Amino acid sequence: MRQTILIAVLVLCAASVIARNVTFEQEVAHGRHNPTEAELLKIFASFGFHPNPLSDRFRLFKKRLTNIIKHNLNPHKKFTQKINKFTFKTQEEIRSLNAAQNCSATARENMSVKKTYNLKDLPQYVDWRTKGVVTPVKDQGECGSCWTFSTTGALESHWALHTGNAPLLLSEQQLIDCAGAFNNFGCDGGLPSQAYEYISYAGGLETEGDYPYEGTDNSCEFNRAQVAAKVVSSYNITFQDENELIYHLATVGPVSIAYECTDDFMDYEGGIYSNPSCSKSPEDVNHAVLAVGYNLTGNYYIVKNSWGEDWGINGYFYIELGSNMCGLADCASYPIVHTHHEQ
Repeated sequence: MRQTILIAVLVLCAASVIARNVTFEQEVAHGRHNPTEAELLKIFASFGFHPNPLSDRFRLFKKRLTNIIKHNLNPHKKFTQKINKFTFKTQEEIRSLNAAQNCSATARENMSVKKTYNLKDLPQYVDWRTKGVVTPVKDQGECGSCWTFSTTGALESHWALHTGNAPLLLSEQQLIDCAGAFNNFGCDGGLPSQAYEYISYAGGLETEGDYPYEGTDNSCEFNRAQVAAKVVSSYNITFQDENELIYHLATVGPVSIAYECTDDFMDYEGGIYSNPSCSKSPEDVNHAVLAVGYNLTGNYYIVKNSWGEDWGINGYFYIELGSNMCGLADCASYPIVHTHHEQ
């Protein structure tokens, strides 16, 4: 009996060590509380690390935390940062996660302006989540498969809009395993526009339930008999044309975008992300996401990420509109799921 009680106490103690106190983390990150070493170790342990004050990982955490506090105390910043799972990662680990392929080749294909888009007749605010066609935020894990989540997210929404049914959860793993012939590289990166080409060629995409996510590069096991959604072709937004991007986001549906994800973005908490130092070149694009709306009055896009609901604003972020921030309009695209699509 005493042994059972002892085990129970140990389990409770372990649980208290790993339980996160998000409110306390916010107080620390915003410079409202100066933490002791013991308190920092408790935060460190709550993310699953052994609380060793001499470990390189703990030193890295303290360095990044110092930068987060400095950022949040700067009144000129438009967005805030918080402690999250990326606060403990090295630059090499972050680079392997952000592995969208640069889109210089596809950008060159979209250089000519097709038409002029006037935004004055568009709604000031659009959010496709309110229409019930955006699926829950997913988590790509340690695989550089952001491009697959941007692709499935867009197709999930456009297929729901086309069919009038609730959106399906589609398979990212099928894209990781099977889309290599279309210049995609599984966990080492790819592009949504090239993924749409694959889906059209293959005949469709299975559901996540039929072809579940593993977050590793595996052999292709696509079963055409289980196709749940199809792509006729794709539409590529003219290179760096944000008016066209906004127009299609307002009138058609969510749009896959890709941009340069820099170090300060990883710890994003809220506000409108902007970084005048990031690149606007298609050569530097390294992360693909899904734009699901915009606010013309507030001057930002509403964007769905693939890092889980505990990141950012419940898995979403806002990014500055109108300046091609970090190259977000360099290689935007969305799937066409029926033959009567109007551009």
